Amino acid sequence: MKHDEQDDAGDTGEPVRSDTTDVVEPEHALPPATMEELPERLRQAAARTNWTTLMPVQAKTIPYILAERDLMIQSRTGSGKTGAYILPILQRIDLGQAACQALILVPTRELAKQVATEAETMGGAAGVRTVAVYGGVGYGPQLDAFRKGAHLVVGTPGRILDHLLRGSLSLKKLRILVFDEADRMLSMGFYPDMREVQGYLPSHSTNGYMFSATFPIHVRRLADQFLHQAEFLSLSRDHVHVTDVDHVYYVVPPMDKDRCLVRLIEVENPLSALIFCNTKAKVHYVTVVLQRFGYDADELSSDLPQAAREGVMKRIRKGALRFLVATDVAARGIDLPELSHVIIYEPPEDPEVYIHRAGRTGRAGGGGEALSLVGGMEVFGLQRIAKRYDIELLERPMPSDEDVANFVSQRVTAMLEARLRTRDRLKVERMQRFVALARSLGESEGELGLLAMLLDDFYHGMLNVPVAPLPAQPPPKQRASSGTGGRKRRPLRSGGRRRPRK
Repeated sequence: MKHDEQDDAGDTGEPVRSDTTDVVEPEHALPPATMEELPERLRQAAARTNWTTLMPVQAKTIPYILAERDLMIQSRTGSGKTGAYILPILQRIDLGQAACQALILVPTRELAKQVATEAETMGGAAGVRTVAVYGGVGYGPQLDAFRKGAHLVVGTPGRILDHLLRGSLSLKKLRILVFDEADRMLSMGFYPDMREVQGYLPSHSTNGYMFSATFPIHVRRLADQFLHQAEFLSLSRDHVHVTDVDHVYYVVPPMDKDRCLVRLIEVENPLSALIFCNTKAKVHYVTVVLQRFGYDADELSSDLPQAAREGVMKRIRKGALRFLVATDVAARGIDLPELSHVIIYEPPEDPEVYIHRAGRTGRAGGGGEALSLVGGMEVFGLQRIAKRYDIELLERPMPSDEDVANFVSQRVTAMLEARLRTRDRLKVERMQRFVALARSLGESEGELGLLAMLLDDFYHGMLNVPVAPLPAQPPPKQRASSGTGGRKRRPLRSGGRRRPRK
């Protein structure tokens, strides 16, 4: 493929911004690479994809990976970031070692296949063996690839963890760990699996690289846990994250706001959210919509009876309520623990009210997002507020029904895989009674509705299970590492330093 058709796929000083390009670079920035300056091995790899020049994210990122400096890279989908890490990884792989030397974690099977295909195109002819690892397919081809000594493993956290638990994948020779679309991995609920994978990282020093479209506080916390003194590079020229709160808006049809709100929650998967409406009637309506969809939501307005209000307040104090829908007056003095999102269903007329609403998240360095749904002329009012208070607004496209179905399907698959891993032998033996029935239902068009109903019930049953927040300093967790005869190994940073004993 042509280079312009590419698919997406040290020092701790403060980053500096270029005055002419809006690129944010580490304090001691490295000069960008050019195709002519790349090692011969990489020029040949680029030639196999018909590239003639490097895209900006590649030119800026490749020198840091070759220099073995951990890095957080903010770059948008479609910017060529897959090539930005695949090319330098090829240079650092030792073909004489038939073992996993580079692990790339991705949120979806589609991205895993895409990245693996690009890596195979670039490095296959040179002898670099690549395998894509994801759920929903048989283990056979993946096990064969591990036995043959795959150098580069691309996969979703859940299936990677499965192989680590089975002992079929070893990370003893790992040199490079890459997180692609880290923000999306967190929104899909992969954090527990990622922490489990961390327990299998080797004791020697490795390098870590994290690619994400945005770097809100929860993504930066993830970077702190896996990367070692990571520097920051941003090439998102229209949006560089420099504050603890992202101000985002979605342009939606005014008559379809309720459905858009549900789609947004499905994709964003917020830990907790405070949803603001301008009127008591709208608060009640939005609450009913969320409750009927299956979400743990409740309302606060001046019309609420005192007993009902006390019940809501009790749940808030216990941290047991995920979504609170409220007017500005009713929400005064209420503190939702670990509030990750403020959703502004109706933009306020008073600019100062927007500041108060958005300020409910991102407190005490916790970070968060303020999401606004605007329809019709509301977008101009929001832009006036942003201009008045010098707020950097980011517009995002509203997820489509197809996007939501894809997200939910893969999230359910990850949940089911995680639950399957916790089953003991007796439960695994017991469930074999239903294998033939499951196969029969899946093959019958008329009975697919039964499977869809079970999956829907399972998913909505999981909607109200509390989502664990990302801790700033996660406690050490022990797990027997593969190939060590049960010897316990503490989780390591990618820099290879063991955490101190408590």
